[in-house]
Amino acid sequence: MPNAIEQEIMLNASPKRIYDALLDSRQFSEFTAGGPAEISQDAGGVFSCFGGMITGRNVELVPGQRIVQAWRARNWPDGKYSIVKFELTAEGSGAKLRLHQDGYPEEGREHLESGWQKMYWDPLKKYISPA
Repeated sequence: MPNAIEQEIMLNASPKRIYDALLDSRQFSEFTAGGPAEISQDAGGVFSCFGGMITGRNVELVPGQRIVQAWRARNWPDGKYSIVKFELTAEGSGAKLRLHQDGYPEEGREHLESGWQKMYWDPLKKYISPA
């Protein structure tokens, strides 16, 4: 079993704003510029991001606080899912986002670690920060 990927970032927005951007199909597509996204905002609902490169199901949703997803990349072995948890907490005028991901193919660790920064955190910071 691979070690979990854990990342923590500070964002200049409320937890609700970040939660909404991660779960709204239009906003997600806008901030990632990574192709179409279809994201259910319901627990148990499915999602597809980056034109279908990432797919999965929402396991648990606590508005403005937590998103837990069964998450997989298209190039992973059939039936292989990891669990991705986004935890949001207010901190000052912004929010702290904690990511925890485990259960991914070990050979993909380096790609996943850098991918979160490049495909999620950097564009999300630009999208939600006031101009």
